[in-house]
Amino acid sequence: MKVFVPVKRVVDYNVKVRVKSDGTGVDLANVKMSMNPFDEIAIEEAVRLKEAGVATEVVAISCGTTASQETLRTALAIGADRAVLAETDVELQPLAVAKLIKALVDKEGPQLVILGKQAIDDDANQTGQMLAALLGWPQATFASKVVVANGKATVTREVDGGLETLELTLPAVVTTDLRLNEPRYATLPNIMKAKKKPLDIVKPADLGVDVAPRLTTLKVAEPAKRQAGIKVADVAQLLDKLKNEAKVI
Repeated sequence: MKVFVPVKRVVDYNVKVRVKSDGTGVDLANVKMSMNPFDEIAIEEAVRLKEAGVATEVVAISCGTTASQETLRTALAIGADRAVLAETDVELQPLAVAKLIKALVDKEGPQLVILGKQAIDDDANQTGQMLAALLGWPQATFASKVVVANGKATVTREVDGGLETLELTLPAVVTTDLRLNEPRYATLPNIMKAKKKPLDIVKPADLGVDVAPRLTTLKVAEPAKRQAGIKVADVAQLLDKLKNEAKVI
């Protein structure tokens, strides 16, 4: 069974994001970039499936600029067998990414696609669902447990009221949640081995995919700063302020 794992290059989660002074976007100059944390979980799960003898090949794929090769090498160091980069300088939006992944899926025929439920830069939470719709495959989102056997995937997913268990017939799309697993660290020997693993580069035009943006960002702004709290003398004063100043009661 071949498993596809899309990964995205994003601003590292430890970095404090700064908005450009003109409000056109986020300042990426001299900012540390890394693999999207949810995608790290997806890679880990795919590698565990291979180690368990369920999967035979794990293919990491990414869409974006040449710099995304670094993210793919990280995926290879974690345990992916090979990588594919759909290289473009165009700002990619979820639908374009889903179309690129679909084209690669049609080309290579994996039985399972595992990806992060969302990227921490745009928080769109759309690519997995769009991909499943384009492929016409069953999907399970927010997975906290995945078991693959006998041509089916049993996925436990987190919902507002607790846990929900779904059984999917492969091929299928699964998006990962934080509690699915804890990704391993890439060891130095594996990092060195990753440099020799195959990494193919294709262009959107080669896949017949139009990646032109459909959405326009009008303005990016930082969240409003919270005002400092105050201490009140008693409950009566608290109620007075909630009613007359905050106007929440």
